[in-house]
Amino acid sequence: MTNVIDESGILAISTRLQRLSDQLRKDGQLIYKANGIEFEPKWFPVIYTLHLKPVLSVVEIAVEIGYSHPSTISLLKELEKQKLIRSKKDKADERKRLIQLTEKGKALVADMQPVWKRMVVALTALTDTKNNLMKAIDEVELQMKTLSFLEREQQL
Repeated sequence: MTNVIDESGILAISTRLQRLSDQLRKDGQLIYKANGIEFEPKWFPVIYTLHLKPVLSVVEIAVEIGYSHPSTISLLKELEKQKLIRSKKDKADERKRLIQLTEKGKALVADMQPVWKRMVVALTALTDTKNNLMKAIDEVELQMKTLSFLEREQQL
């Protein structure tokens, strides 16, 4: 059964994407819990980035994950409180903090890797339908870099 939001089409794209994101995040959290892993899906961008790029500055992490500097700082504080990351001053630039996974963070990643593989399979099954969701997201993000939603509306 459809509702008003579902029937409103493209006008409700933000609402529908938010709803989809919330459901994926909730299911992700349940998957981690079912596998005995204490992990918040909101931590994923930082943990995964540091897994692939072991030492980064706060600014570099913000760029890698596409978050604002204040949002990144907030997330880093939470991860530091959980003892999953640590920071140290850059010897070349005392103002710069370098972030890396702790041993606890590295162990967590090791525990999550088999789960991530299964998640990829399940998510691929969800998104690789007739119209590939990831390709569509990539396309929209690219288009918005050229001309934002706001700019497009203002041109009308």
